[in-house]
Amino acid sequence: MATKKKTETEVSFSEHEIKHLEFIQGVVTRMGSNSFQMKGWMITIVSALLALYSGTNNESFLLFAILPTVLFWYLDTYYLQQERKFRGLYNDVAKVPENPNKIKPFAMPLNLYTGGKYSFLDVFTSETVLPLYAFVIVALLVVSFVL
Repeated sequence: MATKKKTETEVSFSEHEIKHLEFIQGVVTRMGSNSFQMKGWMITIVSALLALYSGTNNESFLLFAILPTVLFWYLDTYYLQQERKFRGLYNDVAKVPENPNKIKPFAMPLNLYTGGKYSFLDVFTSETVLPLYAFVIVALLVVSFVL
């Protein structure tokens, strides 16, 4: 019977490590779902305020629509920032980086993931967040000043 020889790139995980990775992946999935919902709710509320504007021609509805847009931009950024932190944690538990942080079994120390790509400002201005919310705000301002 031939035995399989482990290569340097193969990493074996204990049952506890696999369960820990599953817990982290569950949180990452929830954060991504929350982020998606923020975008959907923002579009729904802005659309409702635009419908009110079209029925009343009251320009304050256009300007008022900027407030929920900024609020949902903030919330979406928060959830995406948390998702990035949990992805960093996942990578460390999975021993993806060359020098992963030492993580205790079933611990989720997000305080290890600060600055750089984990910073709020980096996520706030990321290519997945900035274009959508900036476009909506600019469109609302243009429509309110042109009309």
